[in-house]
Amino acid sequence: MIIDTHTHVIATDTRKYPLAPLFGKQSDWSAEHPIDYPDMVAAEMAAGVDKAVLVQASSAYAFDNSYVADSVAAHPERFTGVFSIDVVAPDAVAKMKHWMGRGLTGMRIFTSGSTHAEQETFFADEAAFPVWQYASDQGLSVCMQMRVKGLPLLETVLKRFPKARVILDHFARAEATDGPPFPSAAPLWALSKYPDLYLKLTHRPIEQSVKGQSTPEAFLGKAVAEFGAARMCWGSNFPAAKPPLPELIEMARKALSFLSQGDQDQIFYKTALGLYPALAKESKT
Repeated sequence: MIIDTHTHVIATDTRKYPLAPLFGKQSDWSAEHPIDYPDMVAAEMAAGVDKAVLVQASSAYAFDNSYVADSVAAHPERFTGVFSIDVVAPDAVAKMKHWMGRGLTGMRIFTSGSTHAEQETFFADEAAFPVWQYASDQGLSVCMQMRVKGLPLLETVLKRFPKARVILDHFARAEATDGPPFPSAAPLWALSKYPDLYLKLTHRPIEQSVKGQSTPEAFLGKAVAEFGAARMCWGSNFPAAKPPLPELIEMARKALSFLSQGDQDQIFYKTALGLYPALAKESKT
């Protein structure tokens, strides 16, 4: 079984779903090769992906999660969705309840990325605490799109909200060129002591794992040794990632080939079923 925990959908109808990217800059991929949800279903079925998590494309829609919600509603047997909100807004918790009421089962906080190199710190502001508290109370998985530079600040949040379930998208873009024991990724390894912190394995850390003095077995093996396969999940980042979906799957399989089949199964689908129970309810596994 394969569950893809990181996909993005973009509507072809820009009148019904107008573009309004966060930080004012639209991502190149969403402009050049967007995928709507019917095409996403077709691509996943062709690639052998059983279920997927649709993650709000912040660099296209900011905090309007309408298309993700409509996509999930169209295929609840295949999709669940992750919404984004302004976590420091006075009505942030009300917005969480709204999007959860629309069937979305995860949240994403976009603090840095390909369209915004600066690492924002608002996620740790006191104004965001009600969001963190509600997410903790509801058992909501929170994806963090951020960089290694921001991890010490994230730790302050984890200390204050120890029950918060957090997933680091793309390994927080940690680098591996320096080779074992990967000192540049030390802030990432330091967070392994928090049992509800998870790593999302996408093409970005896989590409890092073959750079400089690193190998997949060294870098990804270090991640598994620190966090355990039960706290790692795979996501394609399709179509933001340039390779076709089958190639992204093969890339991950090759990179993880040094692991036992049990650990590979954990990363490819079992962890995802725990993070997103909506998918588990529909699963035959």
